[in-house]
Amino acid sequence: MMKAVGFKKSLPVEEKNSFIDFETEKPTPGENDLLVKIEAVSVNPVDYKIRKNSAKDKELESPKIIGWDAAGTVEEVGENVQNFKKGEEVFYAGVANRPGSNAEYQLIDEKSAGHKPKKLSWEEAAAMPLTSLTAWESIFERLPITENSGSNKVILVIGGAGGVGSIGIQILKKLTQYKVIATASREETEAWCREKGADVVVNHKDLEKEMKRKGFEQVDYILNFSNTDIHWNAMAELIKPQGHICSIVETKDPVDLNKLKNKSVAFHWELMFTRPTLKTEDMYKQHEILERISSLLDEGILVSTLNKTFNGLKAETFREVHELQESGKSIGKNVIKY
Repeated sequence: MMKAVGFKKSLPVEEKNSFIDFETEKPTPGENDLLVKIEAVSVNPVDYKIRKNSAKDKELESPKIIGWDAAGTVEEVGENVQNFKKGEEVFYAGVANRPGSNAEYQLIDEKSAGHKPKKLSWEEAAAMPLTSLTAWESIFERLPITENSGSNKVILVIGGAGGVGSIGIQILKKLTQYKVIATASREETEAWCREKGADVVVNHKDLEKEMKRKGFEQVDYILNFSNTDIHWNAMAELIKPQGHICSIVETKDPVDLNKLKNKSVAFHWELMFTRPTLKTEDMYKQHEILERISSLLDEGILVSTLNKTFNGLKAETFREVHELQESGKSIGKNVIKY
């Protein structure tokens, strides 16, 4: 058996049963799986979105375990595993349709895992997988951007102080030559963005006006790591003709794609879960990306976006961290050390 934290009903985070402690059977790896003893996890917006929506009108028979970021040690490997062996340290983001990382042990397909950066602590490593994959796929696979390119290009990163923005800014500044404009609305978030490498920081509360005030009428590319609905009209105005916009945040209301037509602007969605959930032919690329990210972190080219650390595999801790995430005041990544 193993300890886990989960929920049976979608409840407001301040309610005691929004998370519950329980025990469940320790899983057995399938042929391509790693069984990982988890040391630390981080919490992302997807965690609280799924907690709030997956059991709204029903009570689950058994608690649902969520969590999509972890670092730990391989305890067992499936018979077809090729890239890992027992005792190795790994980090990964998991998949939406399997039990998550808010537990002592978790199964993960080896194609979705990377070797943990050797120079990082468990907490520093656990902060990185989901956001690094999201940022990397957004930049290098959704947008027509290549490494060491873009000396005369400008990219706008909306939501610069969040988890994805925090690593996205670094990737852009260290691996391309793009001029990076990031958005932030508070003194502390502006400082965070500058620390991560942003060349210019603008307030996203009046984005068009603020961009023009800083001397930018239009940009070549836009990465939206914040709110697609709120920023849609501003993005349509700020993007150059034949530019590209990539967003990771779903819309609540329909958006007008016609606003992009006259400029022949391309719009891209990015969802880190696409490859592992749909088992795409190139699913293995997430292993390759994490291996690259691990090397860049060990070399000090990229730095962990860990901001706050909490302790303990217990419902109380997860309630506290989810409450912080939902407040909209979280900066960087929040990690729970087991």
